[in-house]
Amino acid sequence: MPTLHVLVDTPLDPAEVIRRLTDFGPGRADAWVNVDPGGVTVHQQGPNWAEVTEGNKIGWERERYTWDADSGTVSATTLDSNLWATGSGWDYKITAQHSGSRVEVTARRIGKGILGKITAALFTVAGKSFIRSVTAKALKP
Repeated sequence: MPTLHVLVDTPLDPAEVIRRLTDFGPGRADAWVNVDPGGVTVHQQGPNWAEVTEGNKIGWERERYTWDADSGTVSATTLDSNLWATGSGWDYKITAQHSGSRVEVTARRIGKGILGKITAALFTVAGKSFIRSVTAKALKP
């Protein structure tokens, strides 16, 4: 299973980082380039969790997001996807810095089917750059 770790620094404070990571409203596609407009469905949501399907014409995944502002963590675990096996997902650890926040991103990707296995192989080659780029864009002030 490809697992990638990336660090992203942002001038945003930790509370704003968590808000952006867990905002599943209409602006999500503007913030996250891998999500098509209209490509987000919130199935259920509570005070510190949400079950969401998001994606684009190439790939989608239904994920269970959980977050804890006190510990500065957000996790998304894949429940279903056309590309990624159950148990794939994302973990974010947000730490306050003197000039904003440092976000440690851990991506666990298990390819599902032929397209998923090809995507997972490409992910191991170009994934760090992609993750850093899309996360930095979503966390711009």
